[in-house]
Amino acid sequence: MQKIKTLIFDFGDVFINLDKQGAMKNALDLFDLETFDDAMIATNIKYEIGEISTSEFIQFYKSKFPHLNKTTIINAWNFIIRDFPKYRLDFIKDLAKKKEFKLILLSNTNDMHIDFIKENVSFYNEFKNCFDVFYLSQKTHLRKPNATIFEFILNENDIDPKECLFIDDTKENTETAGQLGFNVWNIDETKEDVINLFKIKKELF
Repeated sequence: MQKIKTLIFDFGDVFINLDKQGAMKNALDLFDLETFDDAMIATNIKYEIGEISTSEFIQFYKSKFPHLNKTTIINAWNFIIRDFPKYRLDFIKDLAKKKEFKLILLSNTNDMHIDFIKENVSFYNEFKNCFDVFYLSQKTHLRKPNATIFEFILNENDIDPKECLFIDDTKENTETAGQLGFNVWNIDETKEDVINLFKIKKELF
């Protein structure tokens, strides 16, 4: 087995805690809907890969739901973001200091979420600086689980997928990466923690 040289981490529910179910319920209650329609899903994806700006994104929702104002929409969008336990910062800082692995962050995210995190997580820049490369979907214009984002990372960094471990809480994302030859850990955030990486995936190291 080839030695792991690169660790690729997701952000949400790997380092920062999210409330996906709560955010969805909050949004559906706010919009008085049973489910998101196709236009809403498409708009969310466009925003996540930087095809539309924050102002265009907000305007879409204001047009669709005229009774909602900008602040209400922003608050609903950011409802998903919870706490960032500092012990996870300590974990990645320790990894960065040891310099045993190339460290990459790969996140499907957007300007509003990142701005919210910058305002509410005092050590965001310290966290970001731990990584050799920091990929956010709104900047790369590519998103998981599409194979193109993984191929982009391999080409950009000249790395072998067999020498990489990709850690993500979303099964579709780790499935795509696995099909491309990456070692993967589909982390279950309800009972696993990234700081236990070297215990849980010890067979790789």
